[in-house]
Amino acid sequence: MQLTSVIRRAAQTNPKGLATVFQSRDQTWRQFVTRVAKLAGALQKLGMEDGDRVAILSLNSDRYIEFLFAVMWGGGVIMPMNLRWSPAENAYAATDSGSTILFVDDTFKDVVPAITGKAEIIKTLVFCGDGDTPEGMLNYEEILAAADPAEDAGRSGEDLAGIFYTGGTTGFPKGVMLPHRGIYINSLSNAQTFSLSEGAVSLHVAPMFHIADFALLVATCFVAGTHIVVPSFTPQATLEAIETHKPTNTLLVPAMIQMTVRDPDFHKWDVSSLKYIVYGAAPITGSLLAEAMEKFSSAEFTQAFGQTELCPVATILPAEYHVTEGPNAGKLRSAGRAISVCEIKIVDTDGNELPQGEIGEIAVKGPITMLGYWNKPEITAEALKDGWMHTGDGGYLDEDGFLFIMDRLKDMIVSGGENVYTAEVENAVTQHPAVMACATIGIPSEEWGESVHSIVILHEGATASEDDIKKFCHDLIAGYKCPRTIEFRTEPFPLSAANKVLKTELRKPFWEGRERSVN
Repeated sequence: MQLTSVIRRAAQTNPKGLATVFQSRDQTWRQFVTRVAKLAGALQKLGMEDGDRVAILSLNSDRYIEFLFAVMWGGGVIMPMNLRWSPAENAYAATDSGSTILFVDDTFKDVVPAITGKAEIIKTLVFCGDGDTPEGMLNYEEILAAADPAEDAGRSGEDLAGIFYTGGTTGFPKGVMLPHRGIYINSLSNAQTFSLSEGAVSLHVAPMFHIADFALLVATCFVAGTHIVVPSFTPQATLEAIETHKPTNTLLVPAMIQMTVRDPDFHKWDVSSLKYIVYGAAPITGSLLAEAMEKFSSAEFTQAFGQTELCPVATILPAEYHVTEGPNAGKLRSAGRAISVCEIKIVDTDGNELPQGEIGEIAVKGPITMLGYWNKPEITAEALKDGWMHTGDGGYLDEDGFLFIMDRLKDMIVSGGENVYTAEVENAVTQHPAVMACATIGIPSEEWGESVHSIVILHEGATASEDDIKKFCHDLIAGYKCPRTIEFRTEPFPLSAANKVLKTELRKPFWEGRERSVN
């Protein structure tokens, strides 16, 4: 269960096949592995030792994929930074993880001072873009060319492969520690459930820092396939890449699907090469799924459900259940069944397993679970109990073992495929001098699935507008975490007997009349 063995096998079985295609650059699997070994040697020359964390803040590229495997090849641990986070949030992740080396591209080179000003632990900057190398940074191609290929460090099994930061229930991000074991086994399963045949051609338009695209990326390596890389998602870039490079597989979040199929020029593009589309990271409406299946008529659709802590896929709803008639009808609103390498149960608040059909917390067990949260043993103990990962999502299992998600038990919003922990939003809002108290909830949104809505009580005599608070928050947290709507109140929030805000009561008016409390 060594992730670098996957690319060595790809170079052995498909040495002349294309590994990556990015803009005007392409390379074979043999060339790719050679460059990975040399970049690993360069990282070791820069001081990377066994278990050291190395960060990257970059749009998608062929170099991003090289980086991921080179760090692991050289004995390090990858730490992808969230492109949408504020410099303060990424500085926190760098400091918390102990990352001393940062790779950055053209798009993010100008925010580096804002990050390093708060994260003094970063000592070495590597520029992996195509423009001129900024002062104080090393050039990616130059350090690679000057290095000797490194021997594979051989990290595997329970060794830490990556730290993937997600939002935090305490107002600070938490680093999910994923081992080689979990990523390897989950990716091997994904290669099958994502319908990746040997030599498949996968299109990457979702951001590579996100665990969802990472799942497709490693699974494609398992079948020695080709990575078609688009720097960042736009409907135009996606459609152009499909027509030009003829990918067979891709992964999209529902918001991307919506923007693509409703692009006014959709009909002008040839999308017939796509045979398999995996969607996930957020729920999808029935009407959008029907529209997407009609427009991508050559493709079969598969839904994946999971979370970063599960490396990341736990259930799959395959194409044969994407129907409204026949014996397989009735499962379309489900998240599918457990993949072959894990088991699922529904538990009550005491951890007792509930009977079929009863709603409780979804718990997952198997070799795909995380090692824990970096430097957070208490939170780890709350999430991992007797080997079971408690997801914080509420749902039930039907008589056929299909999982239906009904509610979100943890205080989290899923907006456009991104997790937003309300504590982080409230932490930012309440730093505004006019704000006395804030409660943040998720409300239904046709565009994003769920939208961030903050309810605010101001200090007596203080004034602040909705725009004032939104602008204030943008300096502290990522844009997608900032409240899209703000409601001002003067009366106190409803409280439980333990003096906690009853967000279920605050959510009720927005979710009234809906079958479930997630969108």
